[in-house]
Amino acid sequence: MKKITKRLSISLITFLSLSVFAVTQPPAAVPSTPAQVTPALPEPAILKNKTVSGNIAQITASPATPTPTPTPTLTQSLSTAPIPTAPKLGLQTSSQASTTSAPLAPTLNTSKPVLNVAQSASPVIPVPPVINAKGYLLIDADSGYVIAQNNQEMRLPPASLTKLMTMYVVSAALKEGRIHPTDNVLISEHAWRTGGSRMFVKVGTQVPAQDLINGIIVASGNDACVAMSEFVAGSENSFIDLMNQMAQQLGMKNTHYADTTGLPDPNNYTTPYDLSILARSIIDHYPEDYKWYGQKWMMYNHIKQPNRNSLLFSDPTVDGLKTGHTDEAGYCLVASAKRNNNMRLIAIVMGAASMKQRAVDAEALLNYGFRFYETHPLYTANTPLSKQRVWFGRDKETNLGLIQNLYVTIPVGQYNQLKAHLSTNPKLEAPLTKGKAYGQIQVTLNNQTIAAQPLVALEENPIGGFFSRLGDHISLLFH
Repeated sequence: MKKITKRLSISLITFLSLSVFAVTQPPAAVPSTPAQVTPALPEPAILKNKTVSGNIAQITASPATPTPTPTPTLTQSLSTAPIPTAPKLGLQTSSQASTTSAPLAPTLNTSKPVLNVAQSASPVIPVPPVINAKGYLLIDADSGYVIAQNNQEMRLPPASLTKLMTMYVVSAALKEGRIHPTDNVLISEHAWRTGGSRMFVKVGTQVPAQDLINGIIVASGNDACVAMSEFVAGSENSFIDLMNQMAQQLGMKNTHYADTTGLPDPNNYTTPYDLSILARSIIDHYPEDYKWYGQKWMMYNHIKQPNRNSLLFSDPTVDGLKTGHTDEAGYCLVASAKRNNNMRLIAIVMGAASMKQRAVDAEALLNYGFRFYETHPLYTANTPLSKQRVWFGRDKETNLGLIQNLYVTIPVGQYNQLKAHLSTNPKLEAPLTKGKAYGQIQVTLNNQTIAAQPLVALEENPIGGFFSRLGDHISLLFH
């Protein structure tokens, strides 16, 4: 009893002498373990079987039965820091250095999974179909898992696939209220004289912005692109600058735009992988605009034009996005389809030999992906996955969870083999900052990690009051 009393006295004296410094110099938060972040939408697993190994508490989770979830919106899955939001217009200009911190690039399958590595003893997955193109890629829109690819990082001329970024900037302007679909756009001589595929607008006329949007997507009208670029940014050159800023902020590291149309220019290039970033961003950031990419026909000035994406006519599951062609680029296509309980895949084909071949190749990729892979939602953003004890804090416990929804794409029939492992430091000390990582969750399939995200504090937990901290100091003597 004397020894305990002596320990308490020493602890109390020590605590009182340092209590002032404890406020101004709080214990440092436990550093987080770097982890790959993969965008997603999920359903939480039931955590169980808590064990302690060394100084890391590990919790094994069984994946929950997946339930269909709505297509993520900007505010649902991409707006909470540090997850990137849709880039805003007018953050900086190219004539001077930026003083605004751009959002981090979306982490879309950073590890670039190697094809055909066995994830399980079964089932047997065949090699991807032979694609006769300069570059191609098949990716799951939600998990970001690359199912098949060749030359995904090769810089290639995009032709009219450039218009995907043109429309991305237009959607940003619409979302921010800078322009409206009902606005009338004056057609300049510069827009009217632009060559290549056209919507056939007339110089000096006023055309509703919505008609020009349809002209860009369906008719691939170069005149419509220039007209909208001048309306949004004042000039085509200023609009091109916005396009390149957007590409940088989205993480399209091997992309540069020299025009709004995709007409041949050595400084107009992109890659299949960068196009997958852009296509996923269009779908996730501006779901209200995505329906435009599935239009089969448009009528303007008594001229009816079909969408050049022939898969819209032959495959009812395909609902976007865009085609492109020049002699230099060959025939290109970015196609997206949704099947199998809302699983969405994006197929990108660049440099095919003909219009028919690009459609055949894209359809082959989509069929392969849907036949042999499946995507599951596992965990929902901002949902508590673990409640952790916090020392010296205002609150005794803090909820940890994810700032992004988590999906996984796996071979068919392997869902029951998934395991989730949650790791946190067993001694968390205040203050804890909302959104900061204090652990990690890893999802494995047959002992191979297929997805990982940091576990973050879902609420602030500042330093507690004097007596609360005193109690924690005493408790630690017997902990």
